[in-house]
Amino acid sequence: MKLTYLLSCAGAVLALSGLAAVAVANDDAKPKAASPIYGVTIPDGYRQWELVAPAQEAEPLNELRAVLGNDVAMKAYRDATLPFPDGTILAKLAWKHIQSPEFESASIPGAATTVQIMVKDSKKYATTGGWGFGRFVDGIPADEAQHETCFACHQARVQGHDYVFTRYAP
Repeated sequence: MKLTYLLSCAGAVLALSGLAAVAVANDDAKPKAASPIYGVTIPDGYRQWELVAPAQEAEPLNELRAVLGNDVAMKAYRDATLPFPDGTILAKLAWKHIQSPEFESASIPGAATTVQIMVKDSKKYATTGGWGFGRFVDGIPADEAQHETCFACHQARVQGHDYVFTRYAP
């Protein structure tokens, strides 16, 4: 009797474990939020990528920024490869720029403002110099109107650097 009871409990636990695994798998299978126009998503593990360079944006945005690159991007930067190869992904993290309360000449990051992603795929994004763009606020893609300005700005200012503003800071 005890053995039968233990086996049925074990069976119930295994069945529930299986259901939990299916539920977790289904959560993982949910599509990520993608940018309008380009379909760019925030890549997994991007916060562990290497730093390409820091930046500071003056008014009106008044932001501190850090640009990170995946392995393909970092190799291209180190080898001075232009145009960037397909598979290059750049992530720009931005925070409000505030004065440090502890040290008056220092600044620190305030509230996060955006995560912006550039993905190089010369076939998929042929009409925009080979780049797809994503701008996210709290993980939610910005509206289409904001994405419509991405390539135009890059094209007008940094066409000669494969549409990329950020230079490598070794």
